[in-house]
Amino acid sequence: MVYTPVVATLGYVRSPDGPLVLMLHRNTRPDDYHYGKYNGLGGKLETNEDVVSGMQRELREEAGIEALALTLRGTINWSDFGKHNEGWLAFIFRIDRWSGTPFDHNEEGTLEWVPQAHLLRLNLWPGDRYFLPMVFSDDPRQFHGRMSYEGEQPVHWSYVLL
Repeated sequence: MVYTPVVATLGYVRSPDGPLVLMLHRNTRPDDYHYGKYNGLGGKLETNEDVVSGMQRELREEAGIEALALTLRGTINWSDFGKHNEGWLAFIFRIDRWSGTPFDHNEEGTLEWVPQAHLLRLNLWPGDRYFLPMVFSDDPRQFHGRMSYEGEQPVHWSYVLL
């Protein structure tokens, strides 16, 4: 069977001094499948767009900033995820340098600076807790994972480091 996932980016923007991470609190639309959850910035790739350009576009659209240094930390293949139980292939970035002044909010919710040490205390998708430590790890290897969901809960997680 041919796999045709939704291809997306997901980025975590660090404050200039490093201890804070810009998170999107999806609190604008109660009909949003992600309503109430905190997430990094990102979204679906557009036709004829590479993943770096897609991540840069999403940062401009969602936060009003320009990425100056992006680090690909890994990829995740989510199966049976979201409102329509789709397959998603996401490229996960850490953004350590950027310019501009981040928005306070966008059409999806409020942008909040959160201490990196408190990220796992937020109302995240449960599966985010498996990979977020690797996004901020000093280990230079990239992670490439696979996560299956049933409803809103992950039921499988595996990854390799390269």
